[in-house]
Amino acid sequence: MRTLQHLLRAHGQQVSVDGIFGPLTEGAVKAVQTASGLTADGIVGPQTWPRLIVQVRRGDSGEAVRGVQEEFQFRNLSGDPSQGVQIDGIFGPMTDAAVRGFQQALGLSVDGIVGPLTWRALVSGMLAG
Repeated sequence: MRTLQHLLRAHGQQVSVDGIFGPLTEGAVKAVQTASGLTADGIVGPQTWPRLIVQVRRGDSGEAVRGVQEEFQFRNLSGDPSQGVQIDGIFGPMTDAAVRGFQQALGLSVDGIVGPLTWRALVSGMLAG
């Protein structure tokens, strides 16, 4: 959910990154859907998801990068948030290494670019259908 909220912020929506799909997050999803010419139902499904993702790579910064970093921090099994990829919004060497390792582990093209396939794999638990 936090990743979705970062992506909504990357699209100019004023939502808090609190991990709660409340009325403000739903309204932000509807606003993106309306702007994209989709039915504004507030559901992040297969038609909405491609409109939300922002392709990012090393050297990029901002909310979409924070979304990628949230996913890697979620996968941090050390139990120590100071370990692993930090959520700083800067796509630097640690984020790049994490993305490439993730892509390699899943058999995706290892290019360090978080495009549609890598995003889908990162948030697969968040998407239904």
